[in-house]
Amino acid sequence: MPLFGAHFSVAGGLSNAVATAVRFQCDTLQLFTKNANQWAAKPISDDEARTFRQAAEAAKLQFLTAHDSYLINLAAPGEELFQKSINALVIEWERAEQLGLSYLVTHPGAHVGSGEEAGLNRVIEGLNIAAERCRGFQAIILLETTAGQGTTLGHRFEQLAILRKGVREPERFQVCVDTCHIFAAGYPIQTTEGYAATFQEFDDIVGLDCLKLFHVNDSAKPFGSRVDRHAGLGIGEIGDGAFRSLVNDARFAHLPMILETPKEGPAGEELDPINLAKLRVEFRVR
Repeated sequence: MPLFGAHFSVAGGLSNAVATAVRFQCDTLQLFTKNANQWAAKPISDDEARTFRQAAEAAKLQFLTAHDSYLINLAAPGEELFQKSINALVIEWERAEQLGLSYLVTHPGAHVGSGEEAGLNRVIEGLNIAAERCRGFQAIILLETTAGQGTTLGHRFEQLAILRKGVREPERFQVCVDTCHIFAAGYPIQTTEGYAATFQEFDDIVGLDCLKLFHVNDSAKPFGSRVDRHAGLGIGEIGDGAFRSLVNDARFAHLPMILETPKEGPAGEELDPINLAKLRVEFRVR
């Protein structure tokens, strides 16, 4: 069975995300190690890192993952934002390493008018610089598929393949597939045939061996909209079928699958347990 978890808040301390994962009986989790909408980051103390590691080990969580700042844009044509983004990614990578995380998820970036080829080359340059500055780190960067909103890169599998082919150490840069994002980008996972064709295409272009983690989200926007809006599982535009196919796909039986779905319902009820139950029970074929 896949390893199920969700993105959890670190309000009050990084270890609180672990406590929430334990409360919901998760196998894995994702968190921000800092405010995702700010450049600045308060250093993680040795005590805080040790407490987090001990809590995660006690909870037997696997494939602990961080998502980096939304401000980072390695595809930026302007030198100031490009350098600032590299520095920010290095800090995020250092924090992930300090906490003993397996993965750090990042969006490839947006070319903001410079063009796809120039943007991809810029990302490759930035990733290579960051990797050199984070020599010897165990945490792996996961390039996330995107919905393709605006000039965002990463919405086609070919773009991810170009990035991995271009970096000097491709083994340090693997892939995270977001179900909402690929659906919005035009991959028809909502049908049985489309699901099969999509992952065959991924295997042909990128390689399934590079796929290390799923963000499991339904989409609030229609197929091919190229708009990134997450919805609870089975109540968005994707529907149940894709998630049923995913959690029963033997190729992904041991991969982490992390929810980034809405946290509260209209009455303030917690939705993570509901969506986790769908993954564990409702969508599973026995």
